[in-house]
Amino acid sequence: MRLRVEFTTEPFDLDEAPAHAVVAREVIQSAELDAVDVGPFGNTAEGGADQVLTAADSLLRQALASGATRVSLQVNVIGEDPK
Repeated sequence: MRLRVEFTTEPFDLDEAPAHAVVAREVIQSAELDAVDVGPFGNTAEGGADQVLTAADSLLRQALASGATRVSLQVNVIGEDPK
């Protein structure tokens, strides 16, 4: 199955990306995911279920360890994995 993950980390800082936001984005960008889109108010990525769930686990652990006080995460099934 294919999944889409959307996430944000808090607290926000509009002047400079906080460490937890940088770490979360690095986790997603370095994972083997498709269609990665990072931005100041939300981030999305798509991929196979195993890849998305592994990346989400790492994202949660590393963002919280880097100072996030809240991580909002949504996962949607978007189709079958053609593999």
